[in-house]
Amino acid sequence: MRCPCLSGDTYESCCGPLLTGAAAAPTAERLMRSRFTAFAVGDAAYLLRSWHPSTRPNDVDLDPDVRWTRLDILGTEAGGPFDTTGFVTFEAFYRENRVQTSLKERSRFVREDKVWTYLDGVPG
Repeated sequence: MRCPCLSGDTYESCCGPLLTGAAAAPTAERLMRSRFTAFAVGDAAYLLRSWHPSTRPNDVDLDPDVRWTRLDILGTEAGGPFDTTGFVTFEAFYRENRVQTSLKERSRFVREDKVWTYLDGVPG
């Protein structure tokens, strides 16, 4: 099965190991891709685990009528394997009630103890 993040890899070799906890995201972009995949497959627990504790909500309520269909990475700043902060600007496309729309965001990530987490984002 092709990975929902559209990296070109299979789910098992791309985001699957991150969602199961078998691997950690090496970069902010990989974490962003895995978080999109979590939305696409309905994995709210992973979204919470990959969210920084200082900004993490108590729960994530995923709408079963929303189908996430495509992720376009528009740009990255820092966020490499040796950085402590990074930004990923993206556009995520989804369908709701047969209407396709998108969400643009500039997300901020932090790396602490060699683990990337999502901190927050602003509309992009």
